[in-house]
Amino acid sequence: MVKVAKMWNRTFMTSFRGILSSSFSTSSAKRVGTHSGTFHCDEALACLMLRLSKHFSGADIVRTRDSNLLESLDAVVDVGGTYDPIRHRYDHHQKDFDQVFGYGFVTKLSSAGLVYKHFGLEIIANVLRLDEDHPHVHQLYPTIYKNFVEAVDAVDNGVSQYDLNQSPKYVINTGLASRIKRLNLDWRDSDQSSDAENEAFHRAMALAGGEFVENVNYYAKSWLPARSIIMECLAERETIDSSGEIIKLNRACPDDRSENWRLQAVAISPARFESRKPLPNLWRGLENDRLSEVAGIPDCTFVHMSGFIGGNRSYEGALAMAKASLKA
Repeated sequence: MVKVAKMWNRTFMTSFRGILSSSFSTSSAKRVGTHSGTFHCDEALACLMLRLSKHFSGADIVRTRDSNLLESLDAVVDVGGTYDPIRHRYDHHQKDFDQVFGYGFVTKLSSAGLVYKHFGLEIIANVLRLDEDHPHVHQLYPTIYKNFVEAVDAVDNGVSQYDLNQSPKYVINTGLASRIKRLNLDWRDSDQSSDAENEAFHRAMALAGGEFVENVNYYAKSWLPARSIIMECLAERETIDSSGEIIKLNRACPDDRSENWRLQAVAISPARFESRKPLPNLWRGLENDRLSEVAGIPDCTFVHMSGFIGGNRSYEGALAMAKASLKA
């Protein structure tokens, strides 16, 4: 078995920590401005991504609403009322602002999306230590937007995830935007100074930046190799079953099945738990001998209560379970 796992670029992470730990007020660095007061995920991520670019590497962060001071800075994000990439002005609050990422995406950009749109290719290349024209960099550019940056844009612009009239069944407060929001100074904190606020923003940048780099590394070092394996197996699926509806993974990507084989139904969509063709209802929640007896297939090990996954001790048994599930 070949297990594909996430790998870290230790050299880059060392320099990344250096970027995060540098002060807000050195004299020689370029200066990136954003608004003072309550901060949000998009400008924290935007500032961090700019500091991951070569042009703004290690830039000082200036948090202010003083228009004259903002005008004097090398770049400004999420404030100032201007979108002008030539002058590195990346605000999205203008009434006529309608910028999207491209590649078929329709979510209006926040300051994070704007910075990613203009610097994303370079930043990915810098993180992975690849040339900017490397095919992996261009493949990851829309993938990282879809799986990380777009959610930041949508939350900041108040875009609902689903077009539903019903209230959600549960609330998620562990997303990146929620966690960064909680890093703002509490109204009961005795120290409400700009220094305390800047320090809190620095922690927000560290949180946003750490997750961004983790995502780039994951999609480069785990997702891309796994995708290649899946594409190979997809092309060979009709050799497994003439229906073309069963895919055999010859290598783990990334789950290790040990000595057993697992079969998994395909979800309706990546954001849904329901399966297109779940395992038979009569099998669900059963294990081992009882499951084998009910299914009429030897060596079964389990079927999940929701029917999305099951197991067998042999490949032949797992294939038989998959074929029976398609017919059920």
